[in-house]
Amino acid sequence: MQKSRVICLLAMALVLFSCAPAAPKYANRAEAIAAQIHDPESKYVVVTCHRGDWRNFPENSIPAIESIIRMGADIMELDLKMTADSVLVLSHDGTVTRCTNFSSVFKGEPGKSARVKDLTLAEIKSLSLKRAHNVTIDTLRMPTLREALLCCKDRICVNVDQGYEYYDQVLAITEELGVTDQILIKGKKPIEVVAAHEAAYEHNMMYMPIVDIQRPAGIELFNSYLEQGVVPLAYEVCWQNNDDGAFEDACRKILDQGSKIWVNTIWASLCGGYGNDDDAAFVAKDPGEVYQQYLDKGVSMIQTDRPELLIGWLTKKGRHTL
Repeated sequence: MQKSRVICLLAMALVLFSCAPAAPKYANRAEAIAAQIHDPESKYVVVTCHRGDWRNFPENSIPAIESIIRMGADIMELDLKMTADSVLVLSHDGTVTRCTNFSSVFKGEPGKSARVKDLTLAEIKSLSLKRAHNVTIDTLRMPTLREALLCCKDRICVNVDQGYEYYDQVLAITEELGVTDQILIKGKKPIEVVAAHEAAYEHNMMYMPIVDIQRPAGIELFNSYLEQGVVPLAYEVCWQNNDDGAFEDACRKILDQGSKIWVNTIWASLCGGYGNDDDAAFVAKDPGEVYQQYLDKGVSMIQTDRPELLIGWLTKKGRHTL
């Protein structure tokens, strides 16, 4: 009888153990996304949002970031500039005229410079941001990199596009905030320059080279990676037309090397011409008429200006589920 009772208790324990929820594989969503970026065999297609949800909010703003996080995007692409008092802020342009109400705020100061590098953080914070349709939103201000990273922390990865020149300053902030592993920075520097930069630190951000495979400088940079056997996590590949098969050839070489392919469908000039970009996908009966070609060539990272459209299509294809 005693033996039967022990067996019964063991059986119950096994049942309870098997029903217990499995421990999460990743600590947070940003970590899960970073794992896909590091995995060359992953079929998950990483979606990057160009300056956030700029169609509905000011580009590179906190609400633009919050919006793409709600959409289920994987990477927030942002651009950096440094203020006169050495603070990194989110701005694509070298001046603040397009994206803020600078002209109205400083109309009484003829000759006042609108360049970010000539303005203090306090002056920039006195400006209101504008939406794409030139509508000023009085309550929104240009965020600092620190503010943006605090918003993104553990929730979404970040791509620093314009900003490699500030590598040291960016890394100092990411290390302080504990987000270095979710940051991807990219550039066109030679391998030796990047290697020397990274050798100066024990812990670095992810890095991705940008290669324009139909321009001499881009071809030279791409070939240097192949010839030296240096395998980056991914290549950002740009090309202007599909006449010479350069894109298909580059894709084969990248996949053979064991790296990943990032394409920009934001502008036709970056992805082989009209018919290959987000706008073409938007007007097509099926977005797959545009996007499927990239999946067929092994692309697994796409930067888009139509995140909802792309995420919806990828999800239906079973290529955007963590």
